[in-house]
Amino acid sequence: MDTDHIIDLLPDYIDDMLSKTQKNTVEVHLKTCAICTKEFEEYKSLFKRFTKEKMVQPSPNLGINFQKMLANEKENGVKVVAIDNAKNKNGNWFYSSIKIAASIALLIAAFVGGRYFQSEASQEDLASIENESLELKQTTMISLMENQSASKRIQGVQFIEEFEKPDEAIVKALANRMLNDENTNVRLIAAEALSKFSNSELVKLAFIEALETEKDPSVQIAIIQNLVKTQEKKAVKSMQKLLEQEDTQPFIKEEINQILSEII
Repeated sequence: MDTDHIIDLLPDYIDDMLSKTQKNTVEVHLKTCAICTKEFEEYKSLFKRFTKEKMVQPSPNLGINFQKMLANEKENGVKVVAIDNAKNKNGNWFYSSIKIAASIALLIAAFVGGRYFQSEASQEDLASIENESLELKQTTMISLMENQSASKRIQGVQFIEEFEKPDEAIVKALANRMLNDENTNVRLIAAEALSKFSNSELVKLAFIEALETEKDPSVQIAIIQNLVKTQEKKAVKSMQKLLEQEDTQPFIKEEINQILSEII
């Protein structure tokens, strides 16, 4: 942690996960440090926006306009019937009935059309809100994965569950965690998260690159199993290198020997 700032403690402070001593340290520091106070406000704003999603309320204008149209048409309809009844002529009565039926048909068409266009507008609003929500989730996820706290980075990686079809930026961020994170648990969880998208060429290449640099056996096993699942032949060369390296654990070599023939 930076000796001058407590930025890495802010997420845990917001989640109320700090000890009393740490909490007191943060609160005292925020009273005097403008930089950390600004970061604190941005964190609070981010998490507050993420937990709130407004429901789209349909506009009342359609119902009000329809009621006005209906009232006007009723008035016109009464006048026509009254005139025709006064005349008491079958031809005029039939003609008026046709006019009333046509008016009602127009009202129904207007109502249905209004409902349709209102529905279209609502769908556009919902799509806009969903896009904003996804962007906010993506921002939150990437922000957490770049946090100094390993536990927060793990939370960021696990945020992948919020995305049915993550875009390339998210996949690259996960691959970066698997390849470069200093914490073994973060790298392992990132590898497991990427396994759900193992058919992606970007993910396959990331797995192969990780296999050539990863030294932790648990992460190596996870990567090897994912490459076997996709039958990725490009990984054969990297696996053979692991077999040749003296520092490769015996059970890793045994695993590779067992599955190598499945790929070749």
